[in-house]
Amino acid sequence: MTSGLGYVTLGHGKEYEFMWTYERRLQYPVKITRCNPKIAQVIISQFGGPDGEMSASMRYLAQRYSMPNRSVAGLLTDIGTEELAHLEIVAAIVHQLTKDLTPDQIAASGFDKYYVDHTLGIWPQAAGGIPFNACEFQVKGDPITDLYEDMAAEQKARSTYDNILRLVKDPEVADPIRFLREREIVHFQRFGEALRRTQDTLNPKNFYAYNPAIDKNSCK
Repeated sequence: MTSGLGYVTLGHGKEYEFMWTYERRLQYPVKITRCNPKIAQVIISQFGGPDGEMSASMRYLAQRYSMPNRSVAGLLTDIGTEELAHLEIVAAIVHQLTKDLTPDQIAASGFDKYYVDHTLGIWPQAAGGIPFNACEFQVKGDPITDLYEDMAAEQKARSTYDNILRLVKDPEVADPIRFLREREIVHFQRFGEALRRTQDTLNPKNFYAYNPAIDKNSCK
């Protein structure tokens, strides 16, 4: 566990204390002993693809600022931070599947196009080679809209992990992928609960009459 206490001085001279904590280990262990660049090209989609962990973390950590319900904003912070941990897991999987490759292995596996641009570094792209794009996620500033998007995003991520598991034969790779899939299901459930809590603060006859993030007289 690594933690730090620091101070920052703003332009008006006032000093603020900040605290950070980072645990130097993966949320779930990744121990892959056999390289497989072909399957790495599939799994990398959950690093920088349309339904991957990078999109998820940026979506939730940005949406929290316009979420009027503080407990739901806290949930977005918690899940958004966990998605960063999942990003690390996916990166570790891709790294272990591709480290120490020879040029012949790179060419034979079809990894050569990626290799030319990134060598064996981890770069955010979809399985089809399309680079990460911030247009793949949305922050609408409407709690109902954003929470429905979050639920859909978790289901799309779960579906992607399902597709990956149908292709993966190595149990050392499948094990952490199953863990990630299970967490998508939990996140979907938590966002469903958050949606119900948010709806409870709105007009039960019409959830869509106003945006409580903007319209201040929106509560019952």
